[in-house]
Amino acid sequence: MFAPSHTRPMSRPTLDDVLASLRVVSIPMRVRFRGVTEREVALVEGPAGWGEFGPFLEYGPAEASRWLASAVEAAWVGWPDAVRDSVPVNATVPAVGPEAVPGVLQRFPGCTTAKVKVAEPGQTADDDVCRVAAVRDAMGPAARVRVDANGAWDVDTATDVLGRLTAYDIEYAEQPCATVEELRDLRVVLARSGIDVPVAADESIRKAEDPMRVRDLEAADIIVIKAAPLGGVRRALDIVQECGLPAVVSSALDTSVGMAAGVALAAALPRLDHACGLGTVALLDGDVTTESLTPVDGALPVRRVVADPGLLDRHAAAPERAAWWRDRVSAAWGLA
Repeated sequence: MFAPSHTRPMSRPTLDDVLASLRVVSIPMRVRFRGVTEREVALVEGPAGWGEFGPFLEYGPAEASRWLASAVEAAWVGWPDAVRDSVPVNATVPAVGPEAVPGVLQRFPGCTTAKVKVAEPGQTADDDVCRVAAVRDAMGPAARVRVDANGAWDVDTATDVLGRLTAYDIEYAEQPCATVEELRDLRVVLARSGIDVPVAADESIRKAEDPMRVRDLEAADIIVIKAAPLGGVRRALDIVQECGLPAVVSSALDTSVGMAAGVALAAALPRLDHACGLGTVALLDGDVTTESLTPVDGALPVRRVVADPGLLDRHAAAPERAAWWRDRVSAAWGLA
């Protein structure tokens, strides 16, 4: 468990403080995920420990500033008290062929829930159905299986594909459509069509100017939250409380340092009804610590992570990439 939050340092660092400890790493992925084959992130160390700044490369300063606020919270402030000492997690299945599914699932020992990526560019609905069928076959009828489309479908396509996937007992569909209005309309269409698949909002929460529109438009049954894109653990907890919907905590292809923030968020939630998407360190072919946060018996322990100097050196990004990340931190700093 974490020490009481009031005992932790609360002073905000300067930009020079953050840059002085900045280490940039590039870690290869075991399989392509969200189009990513190498995961670059920046790590910082402060009086409360290590924090991770890892917005995806296409994100601009405004969006990246929330990730920077999360890193500063982790390294200079610390996290709220935990109410549980372990967090159940799901396996994550990228957009692989059905023959590769068993091998992917082996990286998530003890997990009884799987999140399956669907709607991958260049693939078809048949590919998605075959992948989900392979997951259900490998995990058995008692497992929970959810799908994530990253907003790639329109309402008609989502209705068609989710209707086909009901044969595999889907726990929920994560961000099946891009806009809040489409999510709202999809929920109505699914109900009218007798398709019993709950809708979860992810990008409509973490990338939205006003995440409460999901609540106000009744656009989702569940919200998916990530510590870094929402500005840190405390800000994410505030959003969950204000939204009033069940929450699932997920990650953003973090190293174990970044994953620790997601675990801290899940550990501090008053209510946790679903396994969390916090097992993705297993998708990286390397890490920044010798004690990786990977699932044991389907769960992660609630603890801090300390970066290992040797691994930071082994995975160090090229000097020009490190300079790019320093500039990125500077650009985001005034907005954090």
